[in-house]
Amino acid sequence: MAKNKKAAVMTQTTWKNALKRDWQLYLLLLFPLAMVAVFNYAAYPGLRMVFMDYNPVKGYSGSPWVGMGTFRKIFQDADFINALKSSIAFNLMDLLVGFPMPIILALILNELRYAGFKKVTQTILYLPHFLSWAIIGSVAYTMFRPTTGLVNMFLMNLGVIQDGIPFLTEKWHWAATYLLIGVWQGMGWGTIIYLAAITGINGELYEAAMIDGANRWKRMWHITLPGIKGTVVTLLIMNLGRVMGSNLERLSVFANTQVRDFQYQLAVYIYNKGLQSGKYSMATAVNLFQSLVGVALVLLSDKIAKMLGEEGLL
Repeated sequence: MAKNKKAAVMTQTTWKNALKRDWQLYLLLLFPLAMVAVFNYAAYPGLRMVFMDYNPVKGYSGSPWVGMGTFRKIFQDADFINALKSSIAFNLMDLLVGFPMPIILALILNELRYAGFKKVTQTILYLPHFLSWAIIGSVAYTMFRPTTGLVNMFLMNLGVIQDGIPFLTEKWHWAATYLLIGVWQGMGWGTIIYLAAITGINGELYEAAMIDGANRWKRMWHITLPGIKGTVVTLLIMNLGRVMGSNLERLSVFANTQVRDFQYQLAVYIYNKGLQSGKYSMATAVNLFQSLVGVALVLLSDKIAKMLGEEGLL
């Protein structure tokens, strides 16, 4: 008994023993931890400029305090209201169109039996996620120009259309093209996550279902989908937190004066007010507003998920 107790004490890992054994790994962690601290947390004291009429020349000590005046100015700004409406509308459409696609693709890929074709398909689907929006934008303009784009030229040569379709120059066509390109760019990454979740499902469930005579569709509906339900809920909560956000790089590559009503979203508003106009207090206030609403949406959706019997995110 005494020997077993002594062995148990010796096998307990203290922080000193762990540090001595894995000091190289802890040393490697210092740099990313420092980067997170600097870029994620060191900027927090600068949020006080939201309550100031901040002037970079005068600095924090010389800039006057205005309290909630910056927020009142923002909510009375017509450009902000338009940017807010566009951001919410496009993010909700992104969520509606883009969220189910990775799930569908993961289910299809999981059912493929030819391993070589499956690997090639996965690579093709993942690749767009690692491309910059500058590259994607240049390819999109090559494909979808009204007269010289490859798609319009192909359709006109076939006699399907007489005039080029304004994919990127008319706001409603632009909206559809913008959304579909975004879905194409992001669906591969979500597919990886769902495929990883599918691999965690017990294979004996499929064997039992096959013995009972369940076909592929029934196995997919009654085993695979319930098996990844927790992952679906988690990713849905995270995506709801991004409803107020927008991607400046994505919007910039598809910028066009003819579609400004749809293209002018919060990221563009922040860039115009902050870097171009020098209204740093307004830009910071809008960014803070986005973050607070995003956190509120995540907490609310997490609470609703738990009320419905799911584990939630937090």
